[in-house]
Parts: sequence; structure tokens; C-alpha cells
Amino acid sequence: MDRATLYDTDYDAWLERNLESLRQFRFEELDVERLIEEMESMGRKERGEVTSRILVLIAHLLKWQYQSAHRSSSWRGSIAEQRLKLIRRLRLSPSLKPYLPEAIEDAYGDAVELAMEETGLDRGAFPGRCPYTPEQLLDKVFWP
Repeated sequence: MDRATLYDTDYDAWLERNLESLRQFRFEELDVERLIEEMESMGRKERGEVTSRILVLIAHLLKWQYQSAHRSSSWRGSIAEQRLKLIRRLRLSPSLKPYLPEAIEDAYGDAVELAMEETGLDRGAFPGRCPYTPEQLLDKVFWP
């Protein structure tokens, strides 16, 4: 079975064959087009994880700030967890750090939607733009 067909029928076997070809420096055997697609997909996945964690972090910070009477240990825990996981991701892939402003902008609207859903507050209760800087989002001692 050729590698292109194998990709569609048995992804793990396709991956193993390409890895073995790389290990043996048999570059002519590589499924280059699909390897390129997979690498691009890996990059999108990394950025997507950052955006997803930022979305949850912002939503909980908004709830913390704009519904302070209902603060809970679970909100505090979620904020701490998202920060730790973001910091770890950025430590493992420092080149993602310049992506933070874009991720914040991308995530903010959905973070507001989540905060609205969980608090019952209207959209007008929250700022039109994210009130937190990337540094504040990652700062373990920042609590608005």
C-alpha cells in the first residue's frame, strides 16, 4: 500500500512509516505533501490551545471582577489552572508568546459570551475590549 493511501486508511501506520524513513534518511520515501499538512496542523493546534485557555481565563477573570459578590474557590482554581497551563505551554513553545495579543483578541468575544452565560449579566456589563494585558493574564498575583 502506498503512503498516500495508507494516510487515509491507517494514520498510525502512515506516521510510523514516515518516521522510519526519516530515521533512516530515506527522504525519497516520504509523503512530503501530507507531512507538510500535518506540521501546519500541529501549529494551528498549538495556537488553538493557547486561544482556548485564554478564553476560559478571561471569562473567569471577568466573572471575578464584575460579579465579585459571587467569587468562589472554583473560579480561583480555574484561573490558577489556566494560568499554569498557559505558562507551561509558553515555556515549551516560547515562539507562541508573540501570538498572545492576537489570541486575546480572538478569544475575547467568546469569553464575554461565556461570562454572560455564567453570571446572567448583560453584554453592556463588560468592556468592549479585553481589559487585561498579556502580562496580567499570566501574572499569578494579578486579580482584578
